[in-house]
Amino acid sequence: MRGPGISPARPGSPELRTARQRFDDLALGIVTAVDARWQDKLGLVEYAVEDAPQIPDDWDSGTVPLSSLIRGTGATPTRLVLFRRPIEHRCETRADLEAMVLTVVVEQIAELLGIEADQVDPRYEGDA
Repeated sequence: MRGPGISPARPGSPELRTARQRFDDLALGIVTAVDARWQDKLGLVEYAVEDAPQIPDDWDSGTVPLSSLIRGTGATPTRLVLFRRPIEHRCETRADLEAMVLTVVVEQIAELLGIEADQVDPRYEGDA
C-alpha cells in the first residue's frame, strides 16, 4: 500500500496525532491545572517535555528518571522537565499514563513548594 491510510482533512498535515503530540497535550492539561492553582507560590516555572533523559556513563542508580527539577536562581526560572519515553514505558493504558503524569508533576511541585503531595492536587493518589 502506498500513501497514507487515512486521507487528511487538510492537505499537508497528518490526520492522526503522533504519540509525542498526544503526550504533550496530556502534560499541558495537567501542568496548566496544577500551575494555575499554585501560581502565586510557584513564581516563574518553565515546563518542558523531552523524549528521554541524558544519563551519564557513571550513572549507578539502576533506574531511569521520569522527570528533572532544576530550581531557579535570580533571573533564571525553575525548570520542570518530563521524560516522555520512560513515563510511557511504565504505562499500559491511557488512564495509567494520565495517572503517572499527574503523579510525577504533583510530586515535583510538592517538593518545590515544600508541602505534601496530596495537598497539591485532589486527584493525586500516592501509589500510582
